[in-house]
Amino acid sequence: MSHTFQCLVGGKPLIFEVGKLAEQAEGAVSVRYGDTIVLATTCYSRKPREGVDFVPLTIDFEERLYAAGKIPGSFFRREGRPSQEATLTARLTDRSLRPLLPKGFRQDIQVIITVLSADQENSPDILSVVGASAALHLSPVPFEGPVGAVRVGYSGGSFFLNPTFSQVNESPLEVVVAGTKAAVVMVEAGAKEVPDDLLMQALRYGQKANQEIIRLQEEIREKLGQPKMSFQPWQPSPEAVQAVVQALGGRLLEALRGDRAERQARLDQLQAGVLEKLKETYPPEEIAAVFDAQARKAFREVLLKEGRRPDGRPLTQLRPISAEVALLPRTHGSGLFTRGNTQVLTITTLGSTREEQELDTLSPEETKRFIHHYNFPPFSTGEVKRVGSPGRREIGHGALVEKALEPVLPSEQEFPYTIRLVSEVLSSSGSTSMASACASSLSLMDAGVPIKTGVGGVAMGLITGENGQYVILTDIEGLEDAYGDMDFKVAGTEKGATAVQLDIKLKGVAFEILEQALKKAREARLQILEKMGQTIAQPRTRLSPYAPRMYRMTIPTEKIGALIGPGGRRIRAIIDETKASIDVNDNGSVVIGSTNEEAAQKAMKMIQNLTQEVEVGTIFTGKVTRILPNGAMVEILPGKEGLVPVDELADHDARRPGDVVKVGDEITVKVMEIDRLGRVNLSRRAVLQGPQQVSGARPTDSHQPHRPPPSHSGPHQQPRPHPRDNPPR
Repeated sequence: MSHTFQCLVGGKPLIFEVGKLAEQAEGAVSVRYGDTIVLATTCYSRKPREGVDFVPLTIDFEERLYAAGKIPGSFFRREGRPSQEATLTARLTDRSLRPLLPKGFRQDIQVIITVLSADQENSPDILSVVGASAALHLSPVPFEGPVGAVRVGYSGGSFFLNPTFSQVNESPLEVVVAGTKAAVVMVEAGAKEVPDDLLMQALRYGQKANQEIIRLQEEIREKLGQPKMSFQPWQPSPEAVQAVVQALGGRLLEALRGDRAERQARLDQLQAGVLEKLKETYPPEEIAAVFDAQARKAFREVLLKEGRRPDGRPLTQLRPISAEVALLPRTHGSGLFTRGNTQVLTITTLGSTREEQELDTLSPEETKRFIHHYNFPPFSTGEVKRVGSPGRREIGHGALVEKALEPVLPSEQEFPYTIRLVSEVLSSSGSTSMASACASSLSLMDAGVPIKTGVGGVAMGLITGENGQYVILTDIEGLEDAYGDMDFKVAGTEKGATAVQLDIKLKGVAFEILEQALKKAREARLQILEKMGQTIAQPRTRLSPYAPRMYRMTIPTEKIGALIGPGGRRIRAIIDETKASIDVNDNGSVVIGSTNEEAAQKAMKMIQNLTQEVEVGTIFTGKVTRILPNGAMVEILPGKEGLVPVDELADHDARRPGDVVKVGDEITVKVMEIDRLGRVNLSRRAVLQGPQQVSGARPTDSHQPHRPPPSHSGPHQQPRPHPRDNPPR
């Protein structure tokens, strides 16, 4: 039997339907907002998984292109591996729900969200979070929810809920807030350099709106929910705990101090000694679990009681920072950012607009001009692992850096290039995503991309204790991330934040803590930007000699067909002859790209000749195609001829055309008349009588190579001299 529940969110009904679809799942809910509908289902295994120290939750977000009336563009015309948008939505849902599943629960949980209908106005990601929450809440799984989720936009001085795709593009702020009845559990934000107080207002606005969604899920569970299963989480025996503590003998605190390499070596040695001493009495897994729990406890106690971090830094101090640019001679731009034991190298590649990424998703966007890819090889942590396709973490970090940098990028009209960044993590000890944002900013400036200002990022941590005690950590390293309660990434400029991401291991985090963390993150970000500015303060004024030069010209829209030609033959002929890339837009804008300026100029000349209008008074240089008794026919544009009468062929009297010109000669002529039948009469005499501007000799539109203007990114030092900025004479 079908049951329907609904509430208003942002002035539109959010509708939950239970009991109609997927009846064999442990929990199944369809959620509708506008004409976007998702089905969320939950199933769990009856047998606990052995040997895992995490909650085995899997979130799968299944895009079905039929939902938007599309057929997949692949060869098989079937959905393949998840798109980036699908992966990010699965991560968004996982990050919102995982903190609310009890630690120690070892039975596999699978939540599958299937998009059944997509109106391409309302994003399915918010429905994914609330649908998964409702499905878990209905099921026997011991889920400590429910969770509400909304997207907050900002326009005209007011916040509004769940903006459409088009409204998001126009809003200076986009914040996804997920929370329980008591506190926020997840934040994902993109912004155009907004101040911290505006961001905090958006969080409060979103969390307040979540309460109605949470209330509705509680109502659904009260009427249709199943009894929650009981389980007994595994615990080490008290005897094993006491034995490990005695074997450690108070050496754990000393082992936790120092830099990452020294600390890890001491911890490994200490754990091996304890294992060797107790292996005959207790299982190795039990000893390892107790050792890790004792290390976590000691780490947290020292921070809470003494405010002392493992590497000796004060709570708000950044690790040592260094920055370099122009490391690689043949790339278009490169930047290296090092912070403590975290190091990222980012490379910029510029391409023509035809190299934009084509999207085959439920989003209304079809192409993507700015791309950031993040790679995390195993050597970055000193490990041996299989190297394969990027995982969800790599895709998520890459997208976060994209979000951080997009607000400072030039428009396509200002800089007609496709931009690809690749961040290679060379060493990892915490916050590689924020190091990637810093390295990407350096690399873009080195490549000469006219970004508005530099972007820096930092990750903030949190350690909580009893009676509301807590400490906030600036620039967390690996151990502080692993043993801490929060990973709060904040990227932005001197003016304000551009991207925020909150992940926690608690049941929620108070607004007071987030507000303090944002303030400390801004202070740290300004220090980072100052250090980056000492290396390069503004984009270079010259592109790499190996980067393509892009030229833009405009042709009449009615001439687009003439340029492309039947079946695209004309434009292909120009590309084949000049080896330049040519991209034609519906508005008549034509972008020509080539690393060879002579080839680009030739392509522009050919395009201009194909699309130029013939007007009285215009001067052309054309080729004689035929000799007639009364004059000579001259091709002034491809496929367009005019007649030069014999008495207009020279500045003296000529009796026969053949006495002056022959077929194949190039002569300069002026358009004297276009009769009512469209026939063109030309004169060479008018040109020979005085100097004239020859049409078609040089393009008249603005399509010189891009020269990024100097930009100012704050009170930074001037960049170091670079050969590209001062080429030899």
